[in-house]
Formats: sequence, structure tokens, C-alpha cells
Amino acid sequence: MHPRIGITLGDPAGVGPEIIRAALASGQLPGDIDYKVIGQIGTAVTGTSSPDSARAALGAMEEAARLANSGEIDAIVTGPIHKARMAEIGFEFPGQTEFFAARSNTKNFAMLLTGGGITVALVTTHVPLRDVPALLKTSEIVRVGNLLDNFLRRRGKTAPRIAVAGLNPHAGESGKIGREEIEIIAPAVAELNQSLLTSGQSPSHFTGPHPPDTLFFQLANEKWDAALCMYHDQGLIPLKLHAFHSGVNVTLGLPFPRTSPDHGTAFDIAGKGIARPDSMIAAINLATQLAQKKT
Repeated sequence: MHPRIGITLGDPAGVGPEIIRAALASGQLPGDIDYKVIGQIGTAVTGTSSPDSARAALGAMEEAARLANSGEIDAIVTGPIHKARMAEIGFEFPGQTEFFAARSNTKNFAMLLTGGGITVALVTTHVPLRDVPALLKTSEIVRVGNLLDNFLRRRGKTAPRIAVAGLNPHAGESGKIGREEIEIIAPAVAELNQSLLTSGQSPSHFTGPHPPDTLFFQLANEKWDAALCMYHDQGLIPLKLHAFHSGVNVTLGLPFPRTSPDHGTAFDIAGKGIARPDSMIAAINLATQLAQKKT
């Protein structure tokens, strides 16, 4: 049976509908896949977000979750939503990552971004930077590291090489400018390597903590397969610099693949015919690859 991919419009006042149309007409997607576009444009005014367009986005997300949970689709690709407008209509989640985790009753999940030669998973996501040090736990780094390792194996890496980023400049400079590397991150690296060594699989190679200012140059030059990052912008700034138009957001740990383009609603260019579908094409292709691994 061909994989069935559900694609939500996102906020219909944004670029979601047009980049989905462009992606499906691009000739850059597999032809033997069943694509189902979920959502209605309704009364949305292109370029102008409103409570009605946010409710339309939420309705499409709810329908996609229902279809995935019932097995009627094999993967979800989500169009971009406007988080502030979603909050105004009572949406209680920081983003779509947390929404689909809740709707599938998934507790062990994480956010990953991939594009070009860079793949990053995030230990903390949508939290103020000042809160990150207190939220870093060895157990959380290990949990997300294992999800990242599983993702890389599903994509054909039998013994993934994963760089673990430090939190502080120069990875703490041996404790002189921060001890999180010594007390939290290094023990997690050791635990990850030990647990995978005894799991019966080809062992991964977690290394670090590495200074973040040099890690991404080496990652882009294929020294490692992915990086495990401590906070949101640590991973997303280099990824978007490296692959702005082709980055894909992936929710790890769900019972079904979920991907999305790594950009927002772009209300300022919606309807002008200049929104590029590259990231949506990449998101649909990755969702298809992951779904094919399951079917």
C-alpha cells in the first residue's frame, strides 16, 4: 500500500496554501504517494491573520491528529501557524510539536531540525534563555540523545556519530566560565555511550561537550552526523544560516512521522507569488521517507 501523507494548510491567511500547491505541482515529490490536503481556506483574507484563520488552522490540526491516530494516514506534514493568534483563541500549547505529542498521548518526544548537511536535536525548546541552565538535566540530555540516535538509525546510519554541544562559551573552559559541562553534560555523554554499547546495536559515538562556536563548522563538513544542542537558538541559528530554504522540523518520538517546513506564516509575502516551496517539498519528502520505513 502506498504511504498516505496528510498535509495541513496551517493558517490559511499565510503562505501555507500556496506553498502546498507549489510543492504538489513541483514534480519533486514521489508520484506513488497518496497526498491528502487537510483544512479549509474559508473566509481567511490572504496576508491578514485573524481568530477565524487561527481556528481554521486548529481544525486542520485536530483532523490530522484524528486521522493519524486512527491509522487513516501514515504521516503528517503541517503548514505554519501563527502562535500568538493561536494563543488568542485558547490554544494552550507552545507549538505544534507539543500539540501532536498531547493528541497522541506521547510523553517522550523532542524537536529536531534538519537541512543540508546539518541535523540538530534540542534538549530545551521554547523557553526563555534565562531558564535554560536550570532546565538542563543529565537525564533529559540522555533522553533526547536516544531519540536522536533512533532517528539517525531510521535514516540509514547504523552507527551514528553525534556531537554534543556545551552550554557555555568554550564549553565552560574547564569550569572557569560555567560548570554545566562538567556536572551535567559530560555525564550524559558517558551514559549515552555506555547504554548504547550494552544495547546489542552497533554503538553510536557521542562526543563532547564541544565548544558550540566550532562544532557547527565541523558538523557541516561531515565530521559528525548530527548535533545534540542545549537550547533552541544554539541549533537553529546555524541550521538556518546553512539551509534556510530547505530546513525541516521533525517531532521525534510520535507514533507517526510529523514534519513541517522550518519557517513561519510569512503574512507579509502571502499571496504575492514569491513564497518558495523548497522547505515544504523537503518536509513532504522526509515524511514520505519516514512513513515508508513503517509501512
